[in-house]
Amino acid sequence: MTALIKINDKLSVAGQIALEDFATLAGLGYKAVINNRPEGEEAGQPASAEEEAAADDVGLIYAHIPVTGPSISEQDVRALQAVLATTDGPVLAHCRSGTRSLTLFAIGEVLDGRLKREDLPAFGAEHGIDMRGADAWLARNGQ
Repeated sequence: MTALIKINDKLSVAGQIALEDFATLAGLGYKAVINNRPEGEEAGQPASAEEEAAADDVGLIYAHIPVTGPSISEQDVRALQAVLATTDGPVLAHCRSGTRSLTLFAIGEVLDGRLKREDLPAFGAEHGIDMRGADAWLARNGQ
């Protein structure tokens, strides 16, 4: 299984997970998986429908919020927040490396005043993820 990066008690992020990892995640107490990868981004990645079936098989909630760095919208940020808010337990969000998943979360935290934009570099460094994409998104969107 790919390394899970715990952000807080509600969210962890990771790179691409394998279909067999869904059972492990359920066993670890996760309640939902968010896939932030567009379909066919990379050869060999499971299709969203395959991930959804794997999640269903082990009782996990599944959400597909596909984004690329340049395509992130506030709607995508709010969709991730909605899954976190409505899931009773920990959630794993994944993409190719975990960066986009954490970027979505961090943008929401700044928009909602729980994190300051100037704290993004330290927040990212704490989790081993570069937050320049989140900072650039906030700059483009007047934040």
